[in-house]
Amino acid sequence: MVESDWGDWLPRAVADADPDTAALWYLGCNGFAIKGSEGTVLWIDPYVGTGDPPRTVRMVPVPFDPADVEVADAVLATHEHTDHVHGPSQAPILENTDADLVAPDDSLAVAREEERWTEEYDVSEAAFTEVTEGDELRVGEFTVHVVETHDADATHPVGYVIEHDAGTVFHAGDSKPSPSFARLSERFDIDLGILAFGSEGTIPDKETGEPVQTKWYSDENEVATAANDLGLDRLVPTHWDMWKGLTADPTALHDHVRSYESPNRLEIVEIGDRIDL
Repeated sequence: MVESDWGDWLPRAVADADPDTAALWYLGCNGFAIKGSEGTVLWIDPYVGTGDPPRTVRMVPVPFDPADVEVADAVLATHEHTDHVHGPSQAPILENTDADLVAPDDSLAVAREEERWTEEYDVSEAAFTEVTEGDELRVGEFTVHVVETHDADATHPVGYVIEHDAGTVFHAGDSKPSPSFARLSERFDIDLGILAFGSEGTIPDKETGEPVQTKWYSDENEVATAANDLGLDRLVPTHWDMWKGLTADPTALHDHVRSYESPNRLEIVEIGDRIDL
């Protein structure tokens, strides 16, 4: 059972919005809701869990109850980790809407086998859409391209290049710099890129509970390299707010990106913020 710290204002804000172009709401961690001018809504990696204390401790509010989400055309998952595929965070969205879970094979395995969404929730097998690198699908007014990323901590990560008449968004999941990014910059004119950023810190080991030096996300130099390789117009760093011991200061990225040709702008958002293309 999810308890929202903020009531239902965030899903209502998404439902009630009438953007001229396309709008994005940052959900904390690496989650976003994206709504186009024609009303299509995508949810990417929405996560409202509290982690697994004391190993992973959520540091930001729970901004909504997924049972309050009434507008969704698809839920996109980038990889199989709990904060990207999570039944209590995502299955109620599928229950309340006609949305599909769009995800690579290992992510769908979590939903099917580990969490048994079709047994635990009112979700049918038909709601699962498997994708892999190179796939393209149309969801309302958005064209979604499934692309290669690089996340050594995941078993099958992907990224999503989302095209709209107003511009192009790239959600890289938890990817670090990838050889594929330079190729993406040649293929797509990416207006806004979403890249995971965090510090290196000490996290209790999952098995022993002993403190272990941990680095899950790109550091400042890696984010700057990835943004430049992608040729981003706007860089939005994410994930820096989420886990105790791995939080980071995104304003530090100003000094790291300023000498590169890209991005043209560093855009720092906090949980609940809206940004427009």
